[in-house]
Amino acid sequence: MKPWRLFFWFMLALLLAALAAAGAVRWWLDRPLPLAAAAVELSIEPGTSPREIAAAWVRAGVLTDPDWLFAWFRFSGDARRIRAGSYEIEAGATPRSLLARMVQGDEAFERVRLIEGWTFRQFRAALAAAPNLKQQGAALSEPALMAAIGLPGVPAEGRFFPDTYLYSRGVSDLTLLKRAAAMQSKRLAEVWAERAPNLPLQTPEQALVLASIVEKETGRPSDRGLVAGVFVNRLRINMPLQTDPTVIYGLGEAFDGNLRKRDLLADTPFNTYTRRGLPPTPIAMPGLASLRATVQPAATDALYFVARGDGSSVFSADLAAHNRAVNQYQRGGKPPSAMTSATPSATTAATP
Repeated sequence: MKPWRLFFWFMLALLLAALAAAGAVRWWLDRPLPLAAAAVELSIEPGTSPREIAAAWVRAGVLTDPDWLFAWFRFSGDARRIRAGSYEIEAGATPRSLLARMVQGDEAFERVRLIEGWTFRQFRAALAAAPNLKQQGAALSEPALMAAIGLPGVPAEGRFFPDTYLYSRGVSDLTLLKRAAAMQSKRLAEVWAERAPNLPLQTPEQALVLASIVEKETGRPSDRGLVAGVFVNRLRINMPLQTDPTVIYGLGEAFDGNLRKRDLLADTPFNTYTRRGLPPTPIAMPGLASLRATVQPAATDALYFVARGDGSSVFSADLAAHNRAVNQYQRGGKPPSAMTSATPSATTAATP
């Protein structure tokens, strides 16, 4: 056979081999990866090399050759674009879709919901129970924890915005706390900038304290502005706020669910029956609606309100009308002398 014919057949064989190899690669890239479980998870830390990422996926449960994965990452041209984060793949994922997910940062997220009116203690309990959250702040004292998130000396109560937070698996609880604290600071600054004139509140921090009381005292959202209006009116005339939630907060873990007359008479920094003005810190996490209602309260002459029992409240401008409402809705028509409990509602105190 002539030399040129040998060369032709040799080059043709190389071409066919290359085409076959290319076809095999394409087949592998689009073939579902075998997995050791229904879903395989991996958290990629910043600075992890593409070769280490490929090996980590195999250790996590992707049943393939790590060298093949690494070769695909490298020769795709996207190896340097892989983002750190937490990822999850399920049956049907291919080498091509796996790389695309990491390049796009299509992470697997968990979520934790912080409820309006929760205390910081309840907030910490929710974080402690949150799945796949790295517990770096759980063992810290409150002052140490606040220092760790960049707020040294700031009371924790009320400083976190209640919302639903998404987070990558393996992220620190301190990261989540920083986000919630930053959001509360942002929301507070926004509403403070839009506050009504002549409020008896001198600082955003005072607004935060009062908003936490409004949050705890509001049974029906439509009453929120009026509830805020009552407390603002009381502050204007230096009348005690006389609100049960502050007393309960001051009792802490000693509160057994039954607020007694002796509790209202026991003086603490949070007893708004024995002390005028605002308590020293918030008593809960106020949401945006309570923050707004506090700085833009409804125009009212009411100084009292009492719960009807259905979530709504009756608002009164004078003590006589208020006592009639208390008698109707809280005492079942019985005269005050027949009652053995303490005041029946947060703002049912008899005198300014």
